Amino acid sequence: MTETLPFAPALDAAFRPGEPLVEQDDPFALFARWMALAEASEPEDANAMALATVDAEGLPNVRMVLLKSAGPEGFVFFTNTGSQKGRELAAGMRCAAVLHWKSLRRQVRFRGPAAFVDEAEADAYFASRSRESRIGAWASRQSRPIPDRAALAQAVAETAARFGDGPIPRPPHWAGYRVAPTTIEFWINKPFRLHDRVVFRRADAATPWTHERLSP
Repeated sequence: MTETLPFAPALDAAFRPGEPLVEQDDPFALFARWMALAEASEPEDANAMALATVDAEGLPNVRMVLLKSAGPEGFVFFTNTGSQKGRELAAGMRCAAVLHWKSLRRQVRFRGPAAFVDEAEADAYFASRSRESRIGAWASRQSRPIPDRAALAQAVAETAARFGDGPIPRPPHWAGYRVAPTTIEFWINKPFRLHDRVVFRRADAATPWTHERLSP
């Protein structure tokens, strides 16, 4: 007689067919579907991602940024080029990022070379931000020391007075980056940490994707 283990039904559930993780050879199409699900289920900032860069000593730094667009050309975010991440990107123009959606129990991580988006795209996105955020982009010397919050408030007030009711152009130190990933990994939580993982890889943006399933 075959012995039935007490956890067998739950273990079996880990391997029951669910949503196909790989339906095609286009990871960006899969990402778009997952992002749409996240936008419907996450309470806020479904596009929040942890961005990792490396300093001159080879030590990594990671912080949260907002993913602003994604498509076959890559993943786009914007920041102050004089910030720590901006300076570290300038040294090598490579980075990695991960988006984790707790409501979906899924995550996507990617890495690859980065390049500046063109000025027209950066201008268009900057113009879409709130006036207060545009003022803040001019006033803040991101990642640089300040004596206190009062100094920042003073800088904001002076910047607001400088522009008055007029247009606020994009600062020369504010830009967008497009990451053209060479690796994208999709992860789905499963019982007993027997997660489902599929990784897409390519040598560069001109090379077709390949993919394989990884052990959890």
